[in-house]
Amino acid sequence: MEERETSGLEDSLTGWKKKVPVTTKGFLSWENDLVFTARIRGYQFEFDPKAVEGCWPTDTLLMSVAGCLGIDVVMFLQKMRVEINDFEIETTGSRNPTPPQYYKSIEMVIHISGKGVTPKKLDRAISLSQEKYCSVYHSLRKDLSVKVSYIIKEDT
Repeated sequence: MEERETSGLEDSLTGWKKKVPVTTKGFLSWENDLVFTARIRGYQFEFDPKAVEGCWPTDTLLMSVAGCLGIDVVMFLQKMRVEINDFEIETTGSRNPTPPQYYKSIEMVIHISGKGVTPKKLDRAISLSQEKYCSVYHSLRKDLSVKVSYIIKEDT
């Protein structure tokens, strides 16, 4: 039964990923001092190196890795007929102390609860995301260490 539930997962995601445009355009506008507003697809957010009027650009990069993995994992679990009640990714990034201050490692802990959540299904969903589908992860440095673990919470 497990094999049947996971077959066809890649085909369904491949179809979804084909809808992603190959070119993306956004705008970055200088506001004041070193504060910039980024605008893309109708959304906007501020970058501020002092983190007073916005976040650091690396903050959004860190959360983009988590967001990409989260979308993939939830989509795969749904295709495996898992009923998710709660899903959160606790994300920690460690950066190089001197310029360029790139991320040396990212650690993500998925906190999940729901019906049908198993380590086997989570391992498969995470593996597919990291090995093939997470565009953000595959856009980063090859020497970046990314570790993903999970905690399956009991439903209450």
